[in-house]
Amino acid sequence: MDGGHVAHDDRLLQAARVLSADFAQRAAAHDRDASFAFENFDALHAAGLLNLVVPTEQGGAGRGIADIARIIGIIAAGDASTALVLLMHWLQTGVALRSDRWPAHVRDGMIRASVDGVALLNAMRVEPDLGTPARGGMPATIARRVPEGWRISGRKIYSTGSPILRYAMVWAKTEGDAPLVGMFLVPMPAPGLRVEPTWDHLGMRASGSNDVVFEDVLIPEDHAVDIRAPAAWSARDPIQGIWSAIGVSALYNGIACAARDWLVGYLHQRKPANLGASLATLPRFQEAVGRISAMLTANRMLIDSIAAQADRDIDSVAPADASVVKLTVTDNAIAAVGLALELIGNPGLSRANPLERHHRDVLCSRVHTPQNDMILLAAGRQSLGL
Repeated sequence: MDGGHVAHDDRLLQAARVLSADFAQRAAAHDRDASFAFENFDALHAAGLLNLVVPTEQGGAGRGIADIARIIGIIAAGDASTALVLLMHWLQTGVALRSDRWPAHVRDGMIRASVDGVALLNAMRVEPDLGTPARGGMPATIARRVPEGWRISGRKIYSTGSPILRYAMVWAKTEGDAPLVGMFLVPMPAPGLRVEPTWDHLGMRASGSNDVVFEDVLIPEDHAVDIRAPAAWSARDPIQGIWSAIGVSALYNGIACAARDWLVGYLHQRKPANLGASLATLPRFQEAVGRISAMLTANRMLIDSIAAQADRDIDSVAPADASVVKLTVTDNAIAAVGLALELIGNPGLSRANPLERHHRDVLCSRVHTPQNDMILLAAGRQSLGL
């Protein structure tokens, strides 16, 4: 990927702004119904944004993490759930493109499908009993070798984008006394695969993060795209960790920016009869908006700095530092939206206004790997020289 290019006012950035404004018109309805915004992904494909990280020689835009961060922040301001599905597709496509373990023809076929149509990819790793694999443990999902290839059986939860995915990278183990563990590429839909509409969360309600059940789902032998001994998975892919931390930071900062922008408009429009002027003229509100803007400015500078460094020289970025950026940015984003709610009271919690949705969505930042306790533990051990 020729990731050195940074978007400022190029065609893709402008397209993202237009689409974000359009997505925002429907975001509240999709949130209320927990319905999936299929139409948003048709529009993203038409604008060339689904293939942001695919190399130019394969029909994509060939962009790096700085462009991912800028564009995902813009899309998140319009519809956070759409942005989350899009970000996961970009991140997992990046994993496939960087890997030297995937069969080339399998990866190239997946990329061609993505360029030609709406063919999204995401990983399915979390299970009811295991939880997130980031904290260790073996998956219960089984890949059983058969003459025709592999049969996959198991249940995955929190499968973001499940209503629209064309491919799932399924975390599973092989049978036997010395199982291998890793990723099996499962085309969707497939016989024996079903999506159960279980997603009913506080935030990111339109992300389609449902349960996906696999019952003897047959895939070709070469779709075991990256299986290894369990010990070989002890360390995270450092590039994946860095890209994920930056992308997640930008997404939730985009939500907080949308909340700030709505607040500014509200304060200008709201003119209490006893005041005879807008709330924006009062020093108390000016100071609070200044505090919110200060947090979001710090967030933007942190994201832009580490993203530019990662595009210049990914090896110079410590994954632990990227994780600390994620913790700082998301904590600031949550605090900024919370302050906006505190500032205006009941109108901020009304479903007639988008602020309450931004508040619910921004809280979801706390569940993305690595979570805050893991980030702080790693930072503390590093500082203590342990």
